[in-house]
Amino acid sequence: MISKDEMRRAARALRRRLAAEALDAGVRLAEQVGGLPKAAMSALYLPVGSELDTLPFARRLAGLGRGLCLPVVVEAGMPLVFRQWRPQDPLQPDLQGIAAPINIAPEVTPDLILTPLLAFDAFGGRLGQGGGYYDRTFAAHPDALRIGVAYAGQAVARVPMEPHDIRLHGVLTETGYTPARKAD
Repeated sequence: MISKDEMRRAARALRRRLAAEALDAGVRLAEQVGGLPKAAMSALYLPVGSELDTLPFARRLAGLGRGLCLPVVVEAGMPLVFRQWRPQDPLQPDLQGIAAPINIAPEVTPDLILTPLLAFDAFGGRLGQGGGYYDRTFAAHPDALRIGVAYAGQAVARVPMEPHDIRLHGVLTETGYTPARKAD
């Protein structure tokens, strides 16, 4: 079986290619709002590099009156915290240098956590960047729906899972939302 590191290298290259080919994927993702499970407070992410653009999706959710928040790294090796956010709010770099709500934005608890990923499978397997932030965050928020956001082309047959890896409830792509199947 391929190692996670080898899979990450290949998945990063694939995601860069998909991002270059699907320039309208963020707009198409926003059209999928109706298929997503409803939540009072949804945690999004702002894209870094070739991650699927969630800003059009965030604007659509905000327009529907849904609560939004963004993840913030406040301490290395710890779960993410979430701060309330609207698309027009100011941002500042967090501990990892990623755009996040300013420090005075209220901390909130999301019902739904949308997470970027490098690859996913039909069973809720998710290949992330390897820092463990989302797995620690999922463990800290066990009742939140965990939904990966990816290009449809990022699907793989099986993501290698380790004991600390927490499965997703589903995946949202530019083509729609798909709930995870039970693992064999």
